[in-house]
Amino acid sequence: MFSAFAPGSRFLGSQWLGDALPVLAQAGADASDWGVGGNSAKGWWLVAGVVAAIAVGGYVFRRTTRAGVLAAATAKEAVRQPVFLLSAALAVALLVVNTFLPFFSLGEDVKMLKDTGLATMLIVGLLVAVWTASTTIHDEIEGRTAMTLLSKPINRRQFVLGKYLGILQAVGLLTIVVGAIFLGLVYYKVIYDSRESQEKLDYTEWVQPEQIGLDWVPGLSGKELRVPNRQAVLSTFEVVPALMLVFLEISVLTAISVAISCRLPMVVNLSVCFTVFIIGHLTGVLVLWQGDGGTLVEGVRFIAGLIATVLPALPAYSSEAAIAREALVPPEYLGWAALYTVCYSAAAILVAFLLFEDRDLA
Repeated sequence: MFSAFAPGSRFLGSQWLGDALPVLAQAGADASDWGVGGNSAKGWWLVAGVVAAIAVGGYVFRRTTRAGVLAAATAKEAVRQPVFLLSAALAVALLVVNTFLPFFSLGEDVKMLKDTGLATMLIVGLLVAVWTASTTIHDEIEGRTAMTLLSKPINRRQFVLGKYLGILQAVGLLTIVVGAIFLGLVYYKVIYDSRESQEKLDYTEWVQPEQIGLDWVPGLSGKELRVPNRQAVLSTFEVVPALMLVFLEISVLTAISVAISCRLPMVVNLSVCFTVFIIGHLTGVLVLWQGDGGTLVEGVRFIAGLIATVLPALPAYSSEAAIAREALVPPEYLGWAALYTVCYSAAAILVAFLLFEDRDLA
């Protein structure tokens, strides 16, 4: 079940995380009474329940706490920025172009669309997050706007936490809106490509109620239902967990960007975050690099291991292996990836607290 996520594969980053996540996920699946191992329906219902609980908890937090009110204001400010609208429009334009652009991949155009689409959403979401962190934290500090907020009953920790959660809300909205368009384009691409081969699929198909688990509904017995093409729906659903991993990766990098924004301007913030992005995706390869032996290889592996200990294991959020195999990322893997995201983001926000605690605002 976890062959796509085996240690040392491109799906996982540093060696320690590559060993830990599949083992923990498998242990959780074996010990669970919910039967969430693999890609069972109960596992995905559990994921849906957790997402709904987080949404409800976020709404209550937004309405009842000072940090939540600040997060709501930050999200509204981020959405109104021209960068947000331009980034969303650019992402949609690139997705549409890639949908009709032939990749000459010998029948693997749908997989290429998924890979390029996820990469587009990751880069665009990261750009919006870093830009918003710089404008809403560093620029407010330099412009003395933060003094007005902190003169009210809002302390510095609530200020940092509210800004971080507000940026995540804006990025989440971007992911949901552009992601919905992306899912529609993937569904269309599956049907479109099938018509160029011998397997010509229709956008909808007729099925019996028992074929889709609706035989228990009164009045449907013996009738046929017109539903979206199931093969296209299954291929499209493979993108959903990949989108979740993209959002989790952006969440980690946003926490780092918020910590940097407490001290450094936008140009440095952008440079550092994209450097972390690049190095974070390379450390796993360097740690596992065998080379020809010798002191040089051991030195490179030691430095890479040291960097991998400090920087986030970003390849753990990649879904290339699952998409290549036309498989779903298991729900328990999403759970452990989310737990890792929460732990690393919390550590980065604690660093932000320390950097902002003694920052002179006068």
